[in-house]
Amino acid sequence: SRPPCADLRKQARQLENELDLKLVSFSKLCTSYSSTRDGRRDRYSSDTTPLLNGSSQDRMFETMAVEIEQLLGKLTGINDKMAEYTNSAGVPSLNAALMHTLQRHRDILQDYTHEFHKTKANFLAIRERENLLGSVRKDIESYKSGSGVNNRRTELFLKEHEHLRNSDRLIEETISIAMATKENMTSQRGMLKSIQSKMNTLANRFPAVNSLIQRINLRKRRDSLILGGIIGICTILLLLYAFH
Repeated sequence: SRPPCADLRKQARQLENELDLKLVSFSKLCTSYSSTRDGRRDRYSSDTTPLLNGSSQDRMFETMAVEIEQLLGKLTGINDKMAEYTNSAGVPSLNAALMHTLQRHRDILQDYTHEFHKTKANFLAIRERENLLGSVRKDIESYKSGSGVNNRRTELFLKEHEHLRNSDRLIEETISIAMATKENMTSQRGMLKSIQSKMNTLANRFPAVNSLIQRINLRKRRDSLILGGIIGICTILLLLYAFH
């Protein structure tokens, strides 16, 4: 009888081949979906026909996505069973070969899963964009088909809204200028206070300096008088001694 691992590898290869075909068809479907939407956008550039109408492509996408997810789930289960068998294998060389095979199947599963999620995300992004564009075109068409009074009223509302936005912007600019002016005046007031404090300090110190200079001058005069008196006395004494 065939070993259990051989049967598991066979099932894994079958699922991988089936997944490969499904993913190719899935990718072609998404590419066709994008091309169809681009063609409709060019054809109906007059904004009179919606881009999306619940087409069969959307239903086919949902069906294929479910089928691929089921196949990925089955392949994941097969890989888990192979991992359990590999861990329970007794022969070291056989175990190493099984581990290599299991790793290869895991890499394939990871690549298929990544490709599926990437293709699905691109499809959903295109569909969301088209739904948004269809909604915008619907709003524009509704606006164009409205009465002249409603259009005029809408234009007035839009102009009033723009005036309000401009007024808000001017108010914000005025507030910014006022805040900057306030900060500048506060800084200048601080500088003036510092200068005034230094001037007061110097003014308070000048009288003391003048008084000190005056005292020094008086002491110099006194010393000069004393020195002159001593010189005069010495001169008189020398003359008396000379004529004695």
